[in-house]
Amino acid sequence: MTPETEHAFAVIRSEHGAESLSRVERMLEPGGGGPRHPLQKGARWILPGLSPTPWHDPFAHPELTPVVKALESAHPVIKAELGSAWAARREVFSDYEHYLTRQKDWQALHLYRDGALVEESAAIFPTTHEVLKEFAVDPEKICPLLECHFSTLLPGASIAPHCDLWNFSINLHLAVDIPEGCSITVAGETRSWQEGNCLLFDYSFEHAARNDGDRPRTCLLVDLWHPETTIPERRALVTLISEIRRLMGEI
Repeated sequence: MTPETEHAFAVIRSEHGAESLSRVERMLEPGGGGPRHPLQKGARWILPGLSPTPWHDPFAHPELTPVVKALESAHPVIKAELGSAWAARREVFSDYEHYLTRQKDWQALHLYRDGALVEESAAIFPTTHEVLKEFAVDPEKICPLLECHFSTLLPGASIAPHCDLWNFSINLHLAVDIPEGCSITVAGETRSWQEGNCLLFDYSFEHAARNDGDRPRTCLLVDLWHPETTIPERRALVTLISEIRRLMGEI
């Protein structure tokens, strides 16, 4: 760790106790804090002590339930906003740049990125923007290290199996516009999106998706803090990952 990170960790420990960051410190040890599930081996960081559960019930975590309910309740309006934007403002969608690859048949429009709401999106998606702000951003449920975006797979598109970077955030999908023939596989278990409902999964596990339908498949993806992480851990993880990105020239 850099001196800046060590100082930030010391401040957090002084406020929350000497053991408040023990899991983060174990994560940084050689070997990544202990054994991990075989289907998490592609992830860069695994915070020890979090339940190794690939699929989560979206309503099982009281911290996240308000986000899920708000998004599902707003689905008809969110779908209408998406349809208008796709028809009249197609240029605002761009090839999605995943940290592993970039795909022309995987399109995205961001509502939250680089730790802040994307204000340019508010005029195009006013209801979506407001729901996200009220239920995920303002109460700090969203992971500021990541993002929220509309994720559109064009017909015939597939996302190859991969693990994302870590397990301390969790991926929520609101199924916005779902044709038949679409599926997502997490840790070997394949499910289908049900339009208007949410799926929740730990994307440190190997996962893949495909659209074998005849029109685009769009979900609203929200990167939320894993509900088993603590407030001091979240503060430390933001400091740590932000410093790593700075040193790597990413920010």
